Amino acid sequence: MDIGKRMKELRVQYGLTQQELADRAELTKGFISQLERNQNSPSIGTLLDIIQCLGTTPAEFFTDAEPEQIVFKADDYFEKIDEEKHHCIEWIVPNAQKNAMEPVRLTLHAGGRSEVYLPHEGEDFGYVIKGSVKINYGGKTQTVRAGESFYFKAGKRHYLENTGTRDAVLIWVTTPPSF
Repeated sequence: MDIGKRMKELRVQYGLTQQELADRAELTKGFISQLERNQNSPSIGTLLDIIQCLGTTPAEFFTDAEPEQIVFKADDYFEKIDEEKHHCIEWIVPNAQKNAMEPVRLTLHAGGRSEVYLPHEGEDFGYVIKGSVKINYGGKTQTVRAGESFYFKAGKRHYLENTGTRDAVLIWVTTPPSF
């Protein structure tokens, strides 16, 4: 592990200058600079003081855990085709059901429709990429076309349908996850 690099990452992450870290740890700015450039090695006691001043623990400081994935590519997606309802759902963020919101790419083929969702706590947002869809919300319908979006509180029975002759493709985000 590159201790100097890790120190600098945390110092910058917390918005500290070398002087501010040095003051907190009762060291000199020059010594902090040398540590960050791996030109000097701290004693264990000094390193533990610096780690504490950086607001972390030794276990967190020395963890080489992989960074959390924040970019997802087509290979990461999970797809479910429902031939009966003439649609395809792609979970574009894997395991999103454990998060606060769940985005999917929904393709509704001609005559296709989504599942029917009963009233629940939460919100829904969608952006139509291609084609158009009808939102059935609480017994009323509205049409949303390519380039348009929708947003509603999920307190009424709702579903989407494609009454057109071409595929409709949209990004649909629900909170809490419900797909």
